[in-house]
Amino acid sequence: MQLFTTAEAAAYLRLKERKIYEMVAEGTVPCTKVTGRWLFPKAELDHWLAASVTRPDGLARPEPAPIVGGSHDPLLEWALRESGSGLATLAVGSEAGLDRFAAGETAAAAIHLHALDDPDADANTAAVKSRGELRDAVMIGFCRREQGFLVAPGNPLKIGALDDVLAKRARVALRPKGAGAQLLLLALLHRAKATLDQLNPATPVCPTGPDIAQAIRAGRADTGVATRSVALSAGLDFVPLVWEAFDLVVRQRDYFHAPLQKLFGFLRSDEFAARAKEMGGFDLTAAGSVRFVN
Repeated sequence: MQLFTTAEAAAYLRLKERKIYEMVAEGTVPCTKVTGRWLFPKAELDHWLAASVTRPDGLARPEPAPIVGGSHDPLLEWALRESGSGLATLAVGSEAGLDRFAAGETAAAAIHLHALDDPDADANTAAVKSRGELRDAVMIGFCRREQGFLVAPGNPLKIGALDDVLAKRARVALRPKGAGAQLLLLALLHRAKATLDQLNPATPVCPTGPDIAQAIRAGRADTGVATRSVALSAGLDFVPLVWEAFDLVVRQRDYFHAPLQKLFGFLRSDEFAARAKEMGGFDLTAAGSVRFVN
């Protein structure tokens, strides 16, 4: 989540700082106070601005772009294409995808989030529930995915857990800040009482799981967090870590729109089930079902 200071919020809204403080005192601008400082979530400001726009009678709200933004997944890309939904993908990571969706830029967000302390927490539901600008959102299950460490064939460093990655100074291909796989890695480090600084990072950062696979195949990384399906498609070995929920967040008002309905219907098809089985590492029990309504 991008947070503005008072000065940054003033510049973004093209107001004077004094006016921002007045609006904070009046409770008319979205903000939060952390350790004595006022901070302003950009997504909340965007939603606040959009909600306050005055439109002439009969002028409808602009439709979001026909894009599913957020986490990258090969099965999702395939389903969007084969379902005939007409929806495109924008792989920017789970948190950034949720921010873009909240700002009205995309029709849906694909997310897989992780809580630092509780491996069993439903972090996707918690994230949607906690955001005021998503009060009209509905979360649809896409699948559960198996995440783990990708390693070269034969697992030459004999990596079996995070402790091995740390102890053997394995070169770790990282994902961008806010990506679901990176959040999982941070959660694993937190539970092991370790920090990101203790890892031996490979550069540059990898935008997607397949990019991590390529980094390992090219020899510039020893491991990285991605799904079993990515490992199988790249001919790499896989060290399982967790099963995670991978969900799609849409607006209630858009749920019945034809592109989304084509996709949701396709998620319950035999063709989709066969493809998921072929790719490996997917559980489709919740596919196409409503998991949460805000």
